Amino acid sequence: MLGVNYTGLRENLKFWMDKVTNDYETALITRKNNKNVVMLSEESYNNMIENMHVMGNEENYAWLMESKKQLENGRASSHNLVEVKDE
Repeated sequence: MLGVNYTGLRENLKFWMDKVTNDYETALITRKNNKNVVMLSEESYNNMIENMHVMGNEENYAWLMESKKQLENGRASSHNLVEVKDE
């Protein structure tokens, strides 16, 4: 996580936004009275929300861990997908 104070962020907003989106960095913007803000890309935010959803549901998490175990033990197979065309 990168840190920048509010003034530095304001003076170089494009730089920091590019750093967060292009380099997948997270920026901690420090403010007075420890009222700090975290800046992250929309992609990182969406990924975090999805992970919270999957990990927050006990059944989803158990299914995911079982699938991971099967993959690690070589019990996985590949399939050709059938493309369905809209009419």
